[in-house]
Amino acid sequence: MKLQSLVLAAATALTMTTAFAVPAGTWTVAAGAHYVDPKNDNGDVTIGGTSYAVDVDGDVRPTISGEYFIANNVGVELLAAIPFHHDFTLTDALNNEITGRTQHLPPTLSLQYHFDDYNLPMNVKPFVGVGVNYTMFFKEKANVVGTELKLDDSVGVAGHIGLDIPFAATESFRIDARYMDIKTDATLNGTDIGKIDISPWVYGVAFVKQF
Repeated sequence: MKLQSLVLAAATALTMTTAFAVPAGTWTVAAGAHYVDPKNDNGDVTIGGTSYAVDVDGDVRPTISGEYFIANNVGVELLAAIPFHHDFTLTDALNNEITGRTQHLPPTLSLQYHFDDYNLPMNVKPFVGVGVNYTMFFKEKANVVGTELKLDDSVGVAGHIGLDIPFAATESFRIDARYMDIKTDATLNGTDIGKIDISPWVYGVAFVKQF
């Protein structure tokens, strides 16, 4: 429902007209940091006939994004980051645990609409977007001797909502939140053990420069 709300907001915004304060051909670059906060229930996997509940922790890393305005107030944004690191815990019904870790890169491409010239307090500029996320997993490891863990790459829908607070003609402070649909198939020693559902909210702040 959260993702559906973001998609609906983005679709509604793209049909609106304004006085167009961000002209086509404008570039912006945003540099900051984001916290990946996985959903609470990350699914279950089965190892050797035993079912384990999966819990994935969060992580914060520096990020950078570039956006090009293909039309007035409508931009295409690409988000990039240095690899996020996640520890995970697998817990069975007897509270036996298997721990491990992985890294991932989540480049995300979004189509966004920026609300400008609405005479909002402090001249803030809200925006919404919807797009696609591609998550690449690597350096997977389960802390069990003699095992090899593999997490498949993931492709899913992403939603984006945020607020730019200008403090100069071409510079802003940004706060934003994204929802990313990230689900990965896991294998252990070549055997399918189930699907891990990370699907995080991603919260961030950034400095934005317009060119």
